[in-house]
Amino acid sequence: MKFNVLSIMLRVNHMPIKAHSLQCGIQLSIWITTICGGPWMKWEKRYSTIPNEAPWMAPHAEEWDKVTMKEIIDKLCWTNTAKKFATLFVNVNVTSEPHEVSALWFLWYVKQCGGTTRIFSTSNGGQERKFVGGSGQISEKMAEHLQGRVKLDRPVVRIDQSGDNIIVETLNHEIYEAKYVISAIPPALCLKVHFNPELPPLRNQLINRVPMGSVIKCMVYYSEAFWRKKDYCGSMIIEDEDAAIGLTLDDTKPDGTVPAIMGFILARKSRRLAHLTKDERKRKICELYAKVMGSEEALHPVHYEEKNWCEEQYSGGCYTAYFPPGILTQYGRVLRQPFGRLFFAGTETATEWSGYLEGAIQAGERAVREILFNMGKIPESDILMPEPPSLDIPALPITTTFWERNLPSVQGLLSLIGFSTLLTSTAAVGLLAYKRGLVSRN
Repeated sequence: MKFNVLSIMLRVNHMPIKAHSLQCGIQLSIWITTICGGPWMKWEKRYSTIPNEAPWMAPHAEEWDKVTMKEIIDKLCWTNTAKKFATLFVNVNVTSEPHEVSALWFLWYVKQCGGTTRIFSTSNGGQERKFVGGSGQISEKMAEHLQGRVKLDRPVVRIDQSGDNIIVETLNHEIYEAKYVISAIPPALCLKVHFNPELPPLRNQLINRVPMGSVIKCMVYYSEAFWRKKDYCGSMIIEDEDAAIGLTLDDTKPDGTVPAIMGFILARKSRRLAHLTKDERKRKICELYAKVMGSEEALHPVHYEEKNWCEEQYSGGCYTAYFPPGILTQYGRVLRQPFGRLFFAGTETATEWSGYLEGAIQAGERAVREILFNMGKIPESDILMPEPPSLDIPALPITTTFWERNLPSVQGLLSLIGFSTLLTSTAAVGLLAYKRGLVSRN
């Protein structure tokens, strides 16, 4: 079978969605600022200098790529509360641990998703919208339009571009021919494919170094949205180390039918609970919801569904590939770099909303434009053509209050009070201790 362009795999239905509105969301920017204060502002100042298209060109790229987000958190966050929340912020957004990810890569990731408030918020943020009927319709409608040319259950095991056409062989020994091929699979899954000629050295090294995140997505359905009767929005942030779920959202349909809470077992916790059965995880989650919301009704769901992305052979995890320390500056340049007539898409290669459905679409369109340029049909300047803003669903400006902009950190508060005041306070405490006989009089 021959095609002009052959896409190995389209991954859309396991990624978070940026595009009816979830009215039960919460705006977290003031909470983030209250807990973390100055450190969060320092993060934002750091990532503002990182180029979306080339984070390895940032002013401090080499320095930031050598350290993990855990080191950044330990340096900037003085309280356990701030450290726990910052850790959860990493867990939620990239389904990995702070000690696993490069600070440069994570700061770039947040920046290209519009910043800390945009990426973490429900209202006017990355978690605001869903598709009526489900995002899987995108793939389904495309397949209908292509009238049988989309082939499912055909894992690719060989790509040979040594001849006039590229030969693509599947696991069941079907052969396809094309002038160009677009690979939209996670980089690490290229290890399952044999290439002729072999991949370039840096590309071959890259695919060995970028693992996927770890997450189990859990849906608990109830006969009614009992949390709304208690005036709860259904969004929970749970930092307890023994808690299975880190973040929840109310996933009840807009008309109030099918009441449900969607929760995520993230990073280390998904690995820790992987050995449990589905029913055991369900019980743990329901007991947790009952404790957090103070309601026995949480113990009696009518249905439970989960998706453990860690066990998916053809994604390797979710939501996206992450970059450990030292990898982005050494190998990032080849992430989108074509190899002969083989072009690379997938959400990991996006420069806006990478890790999301939005990024996957952007990357696919960019790869197609690369091929059109290769065919002489468009100028090179059109390849990185920016996506026009949505007229139907515009991203509203992020507005902040005075306290969100100016609330100091612990360090800033000490500076605000003044060092002399600190010395005076310390002396007073010392004098009191001396009078009480708590320190030696010798």
